Amino acid sequence: MAGARAFGFKGCRKIGGSQIRNLLNAKDFFLFDCDGVIWHGEKAIIGAPKVVSSLIKHGKNVFFVTNNCTRPRENYVNKFYRLGFTDVMQEQIFSSSYCSALYLRDVAKVQGKVYVIGGEGVRNELLQAGIPFVGDEDAPDGTIFNCALASDVKAVLVGHDDKFTFLKLAKASCYLRDPDCLFLATDVDPWHPLQDGRILPGSGCLTSALEVATGRKAMVIGKPSPFMFECISSQFRVDPAQCLMVGDRLETDMLFGANCGLDTMLTLTGISQMKTAQEYRDSDHSANQSFVPDYVVDTIADFLPAFED
Repeated sequence: MAGARAFGFKGCRKIGGSQIRNLLNAKDFFLFDCDGVIWHGEKAIIGAPKVVSSLIKHGKNVFFVTNNCTRPRENYVNKFYRLGFTDVMQEQIFSSSYCSALYLRDVAKVQGKVYVIGGEGVRNELLQAGIPFVGDEDAPDGTIFNCALASDVKAVLVGHDDKFTFLKLAKASCYLRDPDCLFLATDVDPWHPLQDGRILPGSGCLTSALEVATGRKAMVIGKPSPFMFECISSQFRVDPAQCLMVGDRLETDMLFGANCGLDTMLTLTGISQMKTAQEYRDSDHSANQSFVPDYVVDTIADFLPAFED
């Protein structure tokens, strides 16, 4: 199947009209990031529910790949439905927490407990995968000098944790002194936008703190690591050449697509904007080319005219 270069648009050029129609006809698999692409918080991007529904009705395979590990997949299904995405099923959703549980169970085949820095999303996915875990059992006045350390901890998993404490950092550092203890991160997103110009520090901040404390590097499960795509490929017959990755973050979504051999599309409804993409494109550093999208649209609602007869 023809890739971006065959269409003549390689290099973050905006496309529309018949160009989008030709691209949609050429691809069978569509991978969407969620935040900033199909919704903002509790509000769907205008036209996004109809785009997803139209793709599915036209026989396209649609998946959602998100680094947001704060909720389990069944909660994502509820959110999709609540925001008008009534065609989305749980098996289409691949979150970094779900894929972390798959890695621990099916790849690492961890024999022992997992120490978790993270919230409900991570814990629920580990529970459903049958993986024993520990965390959040400390007394309010506990310190690393007097707290109990669990036995048989074979992995440390770091995700978003709005109750992160110095004690959690210290305990995780102790477990990772064992070179056989796995060190995993759901994702390394640095921050997430909030309203009124505020930001929420991401999982990457917590992972970085632990990397400094231990002198070890975490294995990253979520984007831009290709493991999330490997999870999809293991459950569905996916041809990378027939895939389009649609996201809003150059350093995460576009790099993920490049790492997996997928054509990429930047939508300008989220974090990254055209100016930054063009700067990466014109950079003398070859590594920056992996951040450059093949295609750019203002919004995925630009897909809608392609479905009109």
